[in-house]
Amino acid sequence: MSAVWPVARAAVRRRRVQTVVIGVVVLLSTTMIVVALALLAASSGPFDHAYAQQRGAHLVATYDRSKVSDIQLTAKASGAEAFAGPFAMTTIDLGSSPKGDSDSLFTVGRANPDGPVDRLNVWKGHWAAKPGEIVLNRNPTDTGARGETTLGSTISVPGGPTLTVVGFAFSVSQSADAWVTPEQMASLKPTSTQMLYRFAQAATNAQVSAGQHMVTAGLPSGAVVGTQSYLGLRALAAGQPNTFVPFLMVFGWLGLAVAVLIVANVISGAVVAGFKHIGIMKSLGFTPTQVLMVYLAMVSIPAVAGCAIGIVLGNVLADSLLTRAFENYGAQGTSVSVWVDVATAVGVPALVALAALLPALRARSLSAAQAISAGSAPRAGRGLRAQRWLSGTRLPRSVSLGLGLPFARPGRTALTLAAVVLGVTSVTLAVGLGKSLTTYQTAASRVGAVDLAMFAPTQFGGSPPPGAEAPPAAKLNDAGDEALLRSIPGAVSVTPSTDLGMRLAGTQTDLRVSFYRGNVEQVGFRLLDGHWFDGAGQVVVSERFLRQRGLAVGDTVTLQSKGKNVPVRIVGKALYNSGDEVLSNWDTLKLIAPTQRANLYEINVKPGTDLDAFVKAAQAKDPGLVETGGQESGSFVAIVIATVVLLTLMLGTVAGLGVFNTVILNTRERRRDLGMLKSIGMTPAQVTAMVVVSMTALGAAGSVLGIPLGIVAHRLVVPAMANGAQVELPDFMLHVYPATLLALLILAGIVIAAAGAYFPARTAARTTIAQVLHNE
Repeated sequence: MSAVWPVARAAVRRRRVQTVVIGVVVLLSTTMIVVALALLAASSGPFDHAYAQQRGAHLVATYDRSKVSDIQLTAKASGAEAFAGPFAMTTIDLGSSPKGDSDSLFTVGRANPDGPVDRLNVWKGHWAAKPGEIVLNRNPTDTGARGETTLGSTISVPGGPTLTVVGFAFSVSQSADAWVTPEQMASLKPTSTQMLYRFAQAATNAQVSAGQHMVTAGLPSGAVVGTQSYLGLRALAAGQPNTFVPFLMVFGWLGLAVAVLIVANVISGAVVAGFKHIGIMKSLGFTPTQVLMVYLAMVSIPAVAGCAIGIVLGNVLADSLLTRAFENYGAQGTSVSVWVDVATAVGVPALVALAALLPALRARSLSAAQAISAGSAPRAGRGLRAQRWLSGTRLPRSVSLGLGLPFARPGRTALTLAAVVLGVTSVTLAVGLGKSLTTYQTAASRVGAVDLAMFAPTQFGGSPPPGAEAPPAAKLNDAGDEALLRSIPGAVSVTPSTDLGMRLAGTQTDLRVSFYRGNVEQVGFRLLDGHWFDGAGQVVVSERFLRQRGLAVGDTVTLQSKGKNVPVRIVGKALYNSGDEVLSNWDTLKLIAPTQRANLYEINVKPGTDLDAFVKAAQAKDPGLVETGGQESGSFVAIVIATVVLLTLMLGTVAGLGVFNTVILNTRERRRDLGMLKSIGMTPAQVTAMVVVSMTALGAAGSVLGIPLGIVAHRLVVPAMANGAQVELPDFMLHVYPATLLALLILAGIVIAAAGAYFPARTAARTTIAQVLHNE
C-alpha cells in the first residue's frame, strides 16, 4: 500500500480546483454541524448539572403565614422526596434604590446554606451568623444587578435595622434575593413562609403539578400565595441555544448533502477523465484495491483537512454561544461535549468517503486493457435524440447545442442538478426565514403602530425612556395632559399608560407591569388567545411569560408591590417578546397605587399631520411633555438574519462551485468537439453562450424543484425556532411566499448555475484550435 499515498497526493495536487471545492464545502458544513450538535447537546445540560449538584428545588412555594402554620406545612411536606423549610420570609423595600440595585429584596430567614434542598453556593464572604448580617444572592459571573454592592456594604431597612452584607451566595433555584438569620427575620415582621420541595417525578409540568397538589391538598383556601417550578427556569436557560439549533441543523445538513454530491461528481468525473491513467496504474502492477484506495484517498485528504478546521471553528463559535447562554445559571466553563467532536470527526469524512465509493468501485473493476482503450469522450449516441430534436427548433445553434449537452452525461447532470436544487432550497428557506422573523419582530415590537409617544415625568419619581433627556416635571395633571393631547388638531387616539415595578409572589422575578387606560389595540398590541382585560384584577401576558412559569391563560397569580398582595387572573395572551412584562388596565392599578398618574401617552394622528407642530403645540401648554423614541426592532433578529444570509451565501457559493466543477469536466471531455465547432466558424462568444446555457437550463429546473423543498423546510424550521425561543407565531407569519417572490426565487437557481459556469466557459472559449490539436 506504500505506492497509494504518493499517487493520491499527486492527484490532489493535479486537481486543485476539485480539492479546494471539497475542502471548503466540508469545512463549512462541519462548522455548522458542530455548532448545532453542541447547542442541542447542551441545551439543558449545564442547567441540569448545576441543579443536581445543588439539589435545586423542583418547586418553590410561598404561603400566607396568617392562614397556615409551620406545623401544617411540615406535615404535608412529608409526601415529597425531600423538602427544606419552613422559612419565614418578607420583602424589604429599599425605596429609592442605589444605582445597580433592585428596589426591593425578597428576603428569607435561613440558619445555614446547606440542607436537603437548594444547597447554596457561598462563593464569597461567609453565611449570616447573627442579627445585623445579610447575604445577597448573586451569580459569580454576574456583573449586572447589585454589581456595585461589596462586602461590608450596608442596607437600611425602612423603619427597621441596618444590615451589613457579609457574603454572596448563589441559588440555582432562584429561591430568594437575600438571606438573614431566623432571629433577624423575626424582627423584620415576616408576612410569608417559604417551602422548598424535590419530588421523585418532576420531568414534566404535569408531574410537578401533581407534586404540588400532594403537598398543598387540604390546606386552607388562599394559603398558597405563589409557586415557582424549576421547569420554567430550565426553559429560560435553554431558550437561546434552542433558537439557533433548528436552522443551524438544516443548513449544516444541506451543506453536507452538497458536499456529498460534489464529491460523488468529482470522483466520477475523475474516473471517466482518467481511464488511461487507471489503465497505466494497473499495467504497472497496482491491484484493484490499490486503485480504489487512490481515489478514496484523493477525496479523503481535503475532506479530513476541511473537517479538522471546521471542528475547530465550530468549537470556537459554540463555546461563545454556550457561555453566553448559561452564564446566568452558574454553569461556568460550559463547552462542547467530547462526543460531538468525535462523532463529527469520524462521521463527516466517512460520509464523504462513502459518497466517493461507488465511482471508485468502477475504477477498481476496470481491467487495464478496458481502461486504456475506453478514452474519455462520451459514448456515441448519448443525447443524440435530444440534440436532433433541438436542432429542428428555431433556437440559435449555440443555444440548442447547449441545451443538449446535459443529456450526454445524465449521471453527472443529475448530481449537478441535485446540488443546484439544494442551493435553491437554502435560498428559499433563508428568504422565508428572514421575512417571518422580520414580520414577527415588527409586530411584537409594535414598530410603526404608534405615530407619536410623549413622556410626562413627575416630580416624585420616574425617569424618561432611553434616549430622552430629563425634562422638568409635567405642569398639568394626568387628566389635563390627556385632554390637552386630545384637543390638538390631528389627534385620532391617545392611550395613557404607566409602569410599575412588581414581584411575582413566590418567585425572585421582577416584573414590569404596564397599566393602560383605554384600548391597547390602538397602540399595536395583537391578541393571540383569550380576551383583553375588561375589569379589575386581570392581566394579559406573553407566551414567553407563560412558558417560563408553567402557566396558562385562565390561571391566577399574585403580584406584590408596596406591601400589597394583589391576586390577578391571566385572561389573555398577546404578541410581544418580553417574559418579564405584564399588561394590565387602570382598574387594576387602582387596587395597588390609586394615586399614581399616567406618565406615557401614545398618540395616533391623521395622515399628513405635522408631528413637529403637534409636539410644539403640546409643549406650549405643558413644557414637561417630552417626545420619546419609537419602538425598535430587536438585535437578536438582526443577528439571526445576518447569520442566515451568511450561511445562504456560503451554500449558494458551494453549489456554484459544484456547477463550476461540472463545466470543467464537461469542457475537458469535449475539447475535441469544441475544436471542431470553432473550425467551422463558432465564435468564442457563441462557445461561452453554449456552455452557460447548458447549466442555466439545470438552474431553472433546480429552481422548480428546490423552491417547494425550501417552503417545506421553512414550515418546519420557523415553528421549531419559535418553540425554542418560547414565542408563538401566528399562522399568517408563515405565509411569506407571494407569487411575485416565487417568480424572483426561480432566478436563484439560474444565477447559481450561470455564475458557476461562466468562468470555465470563458476559459473553454479562449482555447484555440491549435491547442486542441496539440492536446489530442
